[in-house]
Amino acid sequence: MPSSYRVHRVVDADPQTVWDLLTDAPAYPSWNPAVVSLGGRIAVGEKIAMVSAVAPGRTFTLTVDRMDEPREMVWSGGMPLGLYRGVRTFTLVPLDGGRTDFTMAEVFGGPLAPLMNRVVPDMTVSFERFGDAVVAAARA
Repeated sequence: MPSSYRVHRVVDADPQTVWDLLTDAPAYPSWNPAVVSLGGRIAVGEKIAMVSAVAPGRTFTLTVDRMDEPREMVWSGGMPLGLYRGVRTFTLVPLDGGRTDFTMAEVFGGPLAPLMNRVVPDMTVSFERFGDAVVAAARA
């Protein structure tokens, strides 16, 4: 399995509109088929609980590490002591015409990464669905 994933889309909405979508945790399941549920408050230092469509029987506890509204947000989670860790970064860049260059990337690392990356489900399709959902929901 890859040790990183990335999706990129141009969204026909301004960065603030996309930001508002990405920071409304309870609304995720209503617009994003890649997310079954997202509980908690998306704010720096807060813990959020995500259930993804890739692994619907598992809840991932993530920490919101950084928010630079409306440009960048970083979530991370994984095993204690940094043995295996994923860091997801959302990047929003304003484009002409009120559009947004949206990128979501996740990188996995740590001493157990070579082993864990073999058993973690492939998230390529999930990332593509997430990107497509951002485009559709921001347009609505």
